[in-house]
Amino acid sequence: MDFLRPGSWEEALAAKAEHPTAVPIAGGTDVMVEINFDHRRPEYLLDLNRIGDLYEWEIGDRDVRLGASVPYTRIMEGLRDPLPGLALAAHTVGSPQIRNRGSVGGNLGAASPAGDAHPALLAAGADVEAESVRGTRLIPVEEFYTGVKRNALAPDELIRAVRIRKADGPQQFSKVGTRNAMVIAVCAFGIALHPAARAVRTGIGSAAPTPVRARAAEDFLAAALEEGGFWESGAALPPSLARQFAELAAGACNPIDDVRGSARYRRHAVGVMARRTLRWTWDAYRGSERNTRCA
Repeated sequence: MDFLRPGSWEEALAAKAEHPTAVPIAGGTDVMVEINFDHRRPEYLLDLNRIGDLYEWEIGDRDVRLGASVPYTRIMEGLRDPLPGLALAAHTVGSPQIRNRGSVGGNLGAASPAGDAHPALLAAGADVEAESVRGTRLIPVEEFYTGVKRNALAPDELIRAVRIRKADGPQQFSKVGTRNAMVIAVCAFGIALHPAARAVRTGIGSAAPTPVRARAAEDFLAAALEEGGFWESGAALPPSLARQFAELAAGACNPIDDVRGSARYRRHAVGVMARRTLRWTWDAYRGSERNTRCA
């Protein structure tokens, strides 16, 4: 196994173009596990740790441009306001050591359906900034996952950043695991309210071959909130509405039975998380609306 260590982004792109099978490594929290267990033996490792701008972010009017190697710890500490759902998801990642090394770019590159960042990215709305010596393109995150641990990157492309929509409403993330910490998700659910667009977005992890959105649940809830005047009134949601949303979210799953949980349990758990996170986000929205009116 050869070790490539570019000193700049341009050198990294050139190395990836010359060696398309090279596996990028920054935090190494996924790659090194696969190598140590002999699940993967790449010909080349492409070390990106010397490329400083991968560890930076920029907050714009609409998006946060998050460098591919920004560790979860820094997201938790510095981006809680613009990216609350992702910050909540970051809290659930592994151990402090893993949160200090792991990154959203690494999660995307691995493309595991159980990756903790994926539901939050789907719910917030994000684009993956992929680059090669041929140029740059933006891939909508829901189009990025192409199969179990497969993504839409071309062989010569690297993830440079993720452009994530800034929150304009409450967001939540929930995860079920076989224990309270240091655990791969049995299933996970993210939700984001987008009051400016009168929209709702969701993300489901570890309950289908790829991370997915519960689009039928989103459409149902957005229509119910609009038709019922809930956005304007901030009134409590009827229990029947929350139940229907939860059922539609569970229906978006296509899970498997494995050592961490059964398909039946995963569907049930996603429905429970959908109902609970809806309540939490809507309570937060109602509180913000009351504060706005009082001000």
